Amino acid sequence: MEIKVYNINGSETGRTVELEDSVFAIEPNDHAIYLDVKQYLADNRQGTAKAKERSENAHSTRKLKRQKGTGGARSGDLKSPVFVGGGTIFGPKPRDYRFKLNVKVKRLARRSALSYKVKENMMTVVESFSFDQPKTKQMIEVLKNLKIEGKKSLFVLGNQNNFVSLSARNLQGVKVVNASQLNTYDIVNAANIVVCEDSLGEINRVLAVK
Repeated sequence: MEIKVYNINGSETGRTVELEDSVFAIEPNDHAIYLDVKQYLADNRQGTAKAKERSENAHSTRKLKRQKGTGGARSGDLKSPVFVGGGTIFGPKPRDYRFKLNVKVKRLARRSALSYKVKENMMTVVESFSFDQPKTKQMIEVLKNLKIEGKKSLFVLGNQNNFVSLSARNLQGVKVVNASQLNTYDIVNAANIVVCEDSLGEINRVLAVK
């Protein structure tokens, strides 16, 4: 599959690049995408929620009233869950939400997500670029030229470029990653993906069917 190559001014370069069909033009697997996104979100959960149970509350254990003869329900101490400030029944406890997912499923998920973006014309290939210094204005200009300003955008670079990353850091909805950091959640979450030409080799190397 061939796709046009643009520059950061938004103009066509007159060149095209060949996309690997096994990476960018497969039949998407929705369940693999679901599992990979679920794992990504689970890995980012802190799992530190905690509620005090009856045995952990700092209240007196004195029985509040006699067992019988009051005309009301029997009650124990203030730690009882029926009283305000009492223990919580089956409250949350610290836990690890992470779970294992096979590497082949994760690769299939990323290939599926990329294939969706290509099919829906939401992926643009641009010539490799860099900035001499971090400037948010430069990044805004690139977004305007590519007609994606105000949209959630994901820039995929071939090599680490701190100036490009710093230029996009203060822009809401804009994220910059290296090809080796590409994940399914970022692909699905972005309305537009801007892929640098020099990152395609790394993407193909990581995601190509082996």
